[in-house]
Amino acid sequence: MVLSKNGANLYLPQGKSGKITHLAIGAHQDDVEIMAFHGISECYNCKDKGFFAVVATNGAGSPRNGKFKGVSDEKMCDIRRKEQIKASRIGKYGALAQLNFASSEIKSKECTALLSDLRGIFEEFKPKTVYIHNLADKHPTHVALALKCLEVMRGLPEELKPEKVLGCEVWRGLDWLSDKEKITLDISRHGRLFKRLISCFKSQIAGGKRYDIATKGRMLANATFSASHQTDGAKKITLAMDLTPLIYGDMCAKEFILSKIDLLRSEVFCS
Repeated sequence: MVLSKNGANLYLPQGKSGKITHLAIGAHQDDVEIMAFHGISECYNCKDKGFFAVVATNGAGSPRNGKFKGVSDEKMCDIRRKEQIKASRIGKYGALAQLNFASSEIKSKECTALLSDLRGIFEEFKPKTVYIHNLADKHPTHVALALKCLEVMRGLPEELKPEKVLGCEVWRGLDWLSDKEKITLDISRHGRLFKRLISCFKSQIAGGKRYDIATKGRMLANATFSASHQTDGAKKITLAMDLTPLIYGDMCAKEFILSKIDLLRSEVFCS
């Protein structure tokens, strides 16, 4: 594959990609591990499945503190790139692509190079299950990337469209979704693997963002609060919204997410 940006790279942690079945497209380094651990876990040590992580941005705009406080943007990009590669090795990913776009480019309406890179990935690897950011995420880069992913998937020929597209939790949890709309992803397996993966991102954790603790807490809370009248069926859960309908037809993403909010509103006022 030929990627658009200088410094972008496609890395094969195991020397070859094998069969790619699960694809996660995250805006920043560590987003994939937070939002798509279900896919990582599903493919871990599995011969007939493979996980592909795509990171869209270069990591230059990440907050930093502690020993990383004085690190330049250029150096931070290098640190975060290496952290992501380390995680891909530990998780035994089939492939890792770091596209090296700036956040401002992701949010631009005219970032055709990103669309081209994403289209090439879908055409080359043909994943069946895709994890992207959810449309109610409060990080503008996350939402912008999700919309571009949906645009690309909508334009794919029928035979290349994935079977399932899931919008996942990072900067806004999905506990607010109606229970009818929630996709619950059991991630109870490989618990130690998640800790090892998220611990790779020391520039964030030591830099003042305890994603390791916060994400584990959300996973545990999702499992406990998933059903009020039943004992816990899973130890840890991540939640997702089903975005698959948006890659077919002309359904507007804004109308789609507003319909989810309206459903919550109707349930709250009717209870």
